[in-house]
Amino acid sequence: MVDHPGASASSDDGSLKEQDQWLPIANVGRIMKHTLPSNAKISKEAKETMQECVSEFISFVTSEASEKCKTERRKTVNGDDICWAMGALGFDQYVGPLKRYLQRYRELEVDKANNQEKAISSKLEDQKEEPSSSYRYNQPGNN
Repeated sequence: MVDHPGASASSDDGSLKEQDQWLPIANVGRIMKHTLPSNAKISKEAKETMQECVSEFISFVTSEASEKCKTERRKTVNGDDICWAMGALGFDQYVGPLKRYLQRYRELEVDKANNQEKAISSKLEDQKEEPSSSYRYNQPGNN
């Protein structure tokens, strides 16, 4: 199959092309650029190589986490499963930082949900306190 703009995202047998399973190269390049000095340049070959490597790494870890979920008869892979898989695959030095990140992420999500709830409650209270404009203008003596 020839890769060209506008080509189908799947091959003739319905499976995804290998390239379509990779992270977008622009995202990979942006992450790479972020860690390098501002005057550094990154070749297309380096971006493509990193794109393939990080995509393969993600698949590797996710597959391990997915196997754990299957043995536990669960369908959803969660952050704890990813942390477990990282340790099981020998990436122990990353497990602690990932768990701390995951904990902080969850705390922020709870805070965000609470703030949204407060905003909605406040808006509802404001609406209860102020009669609607049609109500005010249709009262006798307001014409």
